[in-house]
Amino acid sequence: MAISKLKKWFSDEEDSSNAMSEDEYYNVSQEEALKEADKTGNKMILLEPRAYSESQQIADHLKNRNSVVVNLKRVTSAQAKRIIDFLSGCVYSIGGTMQKIGVGIYLCTPKNVNIQGKISDETDAKEKKTEEDEIDW
Repeated sequence: MAISKLKKWFSDEEDSSNAMSEDEYYNVSQEEALKEADKTGNKMILLEPRAYSESQQIADHLKNRNSVVVNLKRVTSAQAKRIIDFLSGCVYSIGGTMQKIGVGIYLCTPKNVNIQGKISDETDAKEKKTEEDEIDW
């Protein structure tokens, strides 16, 4: 038991010595950084679906552990509602989060991404007054 603790302690030291220095981290070429992002799922995908049928593509990106910003301004309000409902279920099933970042713009992230802060909409009061005229996303 004590030997396994010693092995673990020494293995942790070896791991820290193999870690990249700060200079090495920032001197990586763009190609190498993109390859690393492909392996670890550290991409930010920006999508503007034009139909509900494209929502599966968004879900596939989330399953691959990539963050997705979805702009729903190019679809009808009925399609946007269906897309949001579908993505809500997808995000829930993978343990991720979904956050509104603007009118018709949503950030969907898998659980490997930590989001700090929240974007508040200053026009919330104005939108509530004109809710009858416009559809709130």
